[in-house]
Amino acid sequence: MKFRPLHDRVVVRRVDSETKTAGGIIIPDTAAEKPQQGEIIAVGPGARDESGKVVPLDLKPKDKVLFGKWSGTEVKIDGQELLIMKESDIMGVIEK
Repeated sequence: MKFRPLHDRVVVRRVDSETKTAGGIIIPDTAAEKPQQGEIIAVGPGARDESGKVVPLDLKPKDKVLFGKWSGTEVKIDGQELLIMKESDIMGVIEK
């Protein structure tokens, strides 16, 4: 990928959601909600504080994260559908 986010922004790839319910009902693509889980692809250098010092982000590439339903801006880069959002839009990191 040839994209570098600026400041406190991150690039996220959505993780595919389940297409079947626990009861075995298949959910068509048109009715499925977009997943609120993703993988960090790239991170910016960080935001600047009041003194002008860069504060690095807590996120790193390959982190699995949860984000809000309407968070981020959808873009297509190198044929991939990605989201660009601020670090503050991320609710948390999923740890194994």
